[in-house]
Amino acid sequence: MTRKIALLAIGGNALLKEKGRGLQEEQLENARETAEMLARVVAEGFALCVVHGNGPQVGNLIIQQEAGSSQIPPYSLDICGAMTQGSMGYMLERMLINRLRFLKLDAPVTSVLTEVVVDREDEGFRNPTKPVGPFYPEFRAMELMRSKRWKLKEDSGRGWRKVVPSPRPLEIVQLDAIKLLLQSGHTVIAGGGGGIPVVRDASGFLVGVEAVIDKDRLSALLAAQLGAELFIILTGVAKVALDFGQPGQRWMDRLSATEARRHLAGGQFPAGSMGPKIESALAYLDSGGQEVLITSAEALATGDPATVGTRIVRH
Repeated sequence: MTRKIALLAIGGNALLKEKGRGLQEEQLENARETAEMLARVVAEGFALCVVHGNGPQVGNLIIQQEAGSSQIPPYSLDICGAMTQGSMGYMLERMLINRLRFLKLDAPVTSVLTEVVVDREDEGFRNPTKPVGPFYPEFRAMELMRSKRWKLKEDSGRGWRKVVPSPRPLEIVQLDAIKLLLQSGHTVIAGGGGGIPVVRDASGFLVGVEAVIDKDRLSALLAAQLGAELFIILTGVAKVALDFGQPGQRWMDRLSATEARRHLAGGQFPAGSMGPKIESALAYLDSGGQEVLITSAEALATGDPATVGTRIVRH
């Protein structure tokens, strides 16, 4: 019998936490904890596809390359994305294989290096806004803009950061492979960091580009194209709230797409926090999806996946 598909999106901070030192041992321990949460979804009988963020990891990799740039030429951003897809996929894959074996669940796990086609004419290329990498002092920022033609912007008095395009995802190159693996009983880790951004040239060949695709946008597209019955978006709170942080704050168990759209338009979900999650949920539902679960990793790890969090449904 064909299992229902669940797509689960997690942030890069699931492995590289803000207050951690970034040690390999810390990331492996965080991957082990994440694997326990992922295994609960598999145990519920879902065919699971996992999309992870990689912002902190790419940032660290850029710092390493900048420090060694006088000895080793740095890689472009698309290859940095591919490198972190591989390393993070490996850590999650190994820990999830071990956890499923401990639970005596026969479910192989496979990571897929995933390229995602974007449009070279996307508005994101004309107005780069996505910050990546370290903060630079002004003199270094001016030098990098002259020598490397990077675009850097001052960030709230903390220094200057490189900004890159964040175009919309259009096509998932390895989609058929991901589908076949899920149909064969694999848990699949794919689309890490929103995917490796590529464009098609005049001959239809793929060419990597300096960009970062939003992980939640890619997750919504992949969930819709896989026909996933459940799209799970992890965030920092157990449920979506209305009037968040106000005296009349209300935690929501369930929202229709119409209600979520109305609250989004009314400013309930700011762009810097819950807004992108709600937008991705609505994009998935508009594409024919049935149900979105928004919750925290802690809630999903300890609670019943059928009852935790906030569910957003088509009707």
